[in-house]
Amino acid sequence: MIELQDVRLKLASAAGEDNILRGLDLGVARGETVGVAGPSGSGKSTMMMIIAGLERPSAGRVVVAGEDLTAMGEDALARFRRRHIGIVFQAFHLIPTMTALENVAVPLEFARRADAFERAAASLSAVGLGHRLTHYPGQLSGGEQQRVALARAFVVEPSLLLADEPTGNLDGETGRQVIELMFDLAARQSSTLMLITHDPALAARCRRLVRLVDGRIVG
Repeated sequence: MIELQDVRLKLASAAGEDNILRGLDLGVARGETVGVAGPSGSGKSTMMMIIAGLERPSAGRVVVAGEDLTAMGEDALARFRRRHIGIVFQAFHLIPTMTALENVAVPLEFARRADAFERAAASLSAVGLGHRLTHYPGQLSGGEQQRVALARAFVVEPSLLLADEPTGNLDGETGRQVIELMFDLAARQSSTLMLITHDPALAARCRRLVRLVDGRIVG
């Protein structure tokens, strides 16, 4: 599902060139669950953004679902993400002026699916929010908002789900419920799951743990 070959990212700063990623080599099989750990600033989120095609590497090759992202233009990358990738962030990134149903339907509407709202309603029911379809984000708890974000990520049946600290803004019990939902949905849809976490218990749920330090994979 994922193949990184000598992926590097350098960014210019006032102090000079900053090496964010320093030659990453990584392969992830289809259907695998992979945790990504490491100290703050180690390049975890940047690696995930590159895998999603939201950031371009300075050098190296990024192949996801058999397609070379480094050879794609912006429009092709957007179409690729729409077909293959679901993303869940620590911040829920819901549109505040849209209901839960409308938020989940957004990626389907971009794909011009005639059944966008029917599929969105089914996805919200799958995360236990079938009774909250017409509620706005401000009317939902943090756990409910993250479940809406999960429903939006999974509604397109992605082959790859990327999650960046998905429980970072939730209390312990709510976070555990969201994680159970995420692993369950990934298993049901046979999605590959890669998640960034500082939680050892969550990392232990993954088949494999990748550790980054200072822009390098160290274990």
